[in-house]
Amino acid sequence: VQLQASGGGLVQPGGSLRLSCAASGRVYTMGWFRQAPGDAREFVAAIRWSGSSTHYADSVKGRFTISRDSAESTVTLQMNSLKPEDAAVYYCAASRSRVILSAVALSAMYGFWGQGTEVTVSS
Repeated sequence: VQLQASGGGLVQPGGSLRLSCAASGRVYTMGWFRQAPGDAREFVAAIRWSGSSTHYADSVKGRFTISRDSAESTVTLQMNSLKPEDAAVYYCAASRSRVILSAVALSAMYGFWGQGTEVTVSS
């Protein structure tokens, strides 16, 4: 499975960005993680490829929305009301397994990773 992430850029606080991740093969669970300089990689959101369930980090709930387009084999992360603390390199990740709810935030559950796309939130 190859993952191609896109959509990062510079946005002002309160603005919006949409990240996309295209998957080349069959996957069951896909997620987004992010890593700011000097920080550990952290979970952002995850979705079952069926679209049956989504999961979010508390820090992004109500602001970010993860969705998938099965026809295009693409997962999208719509980010609204962006804050300076959202600035990071965002990575999409995929698993061919059904990652259980209690484990979706664990990077070790995902065997495939995209190259990362940078999001900068600054005025």
